[in-house]
Amino acid sequence: MASIRKRTTSAGNTRYEVVYRDPTGRQRSKSFGRKVDAQRYCNNVETDIERRDWIDPQHAKESFGSWANRWLATVTHLQPTTQQGYESIVTKHLIPRFGKVPIGSIDHPTVLAFLSELKASGAAAGTIRNVRDVARLIFELAVRSAAIKTNPVKGVKAPRSRPNEMVFLDADQVMALSIAITEPPFMQRRRKQDNPSYPEFGLLVRFAAWTGLRAGEIVALRVAKVDLMRRRVEVAESAAEAHGKLTFGPTKTYARRSVPLPAPLAEELTVHVAGKKQTDFVFEAPEGGPIRHSNWYPRHFKPAALRAGLPDALRFHDLRHTYAAFLIAEGAHPRAMMERLGHSTINVTLGTYGHLLPNLEERIDDALGERYRSAKALGIAAIHGIGGR
Repeated sequence: MASIRKRTTSAGNTRYEVVYRDPTGRQRSKSFGRKVDAQRYCNNVETDIERRDWIDPQHAKESFGSWANRWLATVTHLQPTTQQGYESIVTKHLIPRFGKVPIGSIDHPTVLAFLSELKASGAAAGTIRNVRDVARLIFELAVRSAAIKTNPVKGVKAPRSRPNEMVFLDADQVMALSIAITEPPFMQRRRKQDNPSYPEFGLLVRFAAWTGLRAGEIVALRVAKVDLMRRRVEVAESAAEAHGKLTFGPTKTYARRSVPLPAPLAEELTVHVAGKKQTDFVFEAPEGGPIRHSNWYPRHFKPAALRAGLPDALRFHDLRHTYAAFLIAEGAHPRAMMERLGHSTINVTLGTYGHLLPNLEERIDDALGERYRSAKALGIAAIHGIGGR
């Protein structure tokens, strides 16, 4: 329990010192000039400790920037691209506004005003939401460390961003894209020694559209993971670029999966990997080694998509969406789609591609209707046959 000690300073002034032990057992004290103020503080600190609402006054005085750095040190286990995204948000948005501000002095209205300023400056809805979410995690660390009582971001709403529009290609468009990326115009070759054609990139495009692998999973795919006899690909690793470096780690959902290969694609891959070592990458950059998607995408993919007359909004990830559309067109069960696409749950699959399922429902209804008509016709024929006897 807290106690009050009366003492006299060297100057002859009377001071009232509140002495107590915090939840960690450390002795603390605070001095007041009036006994009534000391008593009020004494009562409050006892109540806060009993309710587990006590805050460490020293922690509360520490800057938001120091807490942000502590929080960043707790996310080093995440994917490099995720870490880089968090660091960018902290450095670009949060530190300039709150870096030197004591974390205990940042309240809910201050956070609301900050996000409103971001919106007024033209920041995208997705950016504002990401900034809010990172700030909330930093403040939550401060709450759990007894630096602040409540999270000032709690209850703060952020504008919704419009999801990226999916582009679904048909089989002919995929082939047109693979041809365009295989044979670039001579004028688009940056160096004389550039390859006159890139058949490997054409195969990569077809591979992406008929397997649904993510870009990082394709970059990291090695020959040893391709079982051409069973026509399957084991997806166990993904590549990510962060801070100019390419790193390899687990897939997005940290789970392995086995994806079937259509027979014609398996035949093309058999020819493609002939002579490669098991540790080699299935798809490599022209100069060898893994493909740098950040370089390959603007240099090869986007120009090829333009030459093929495909929508401007087309992204490489849309080849994955195209694969999902192919599966739905063939009547694939959402569970099978989930497993092939490597989604964490079937709800992710349905949430992403559920809008395509009504077409499947129509085909199922038509098929059931046809089955009904056939059965009814056979039944009527049987009745007439019995009556004729």
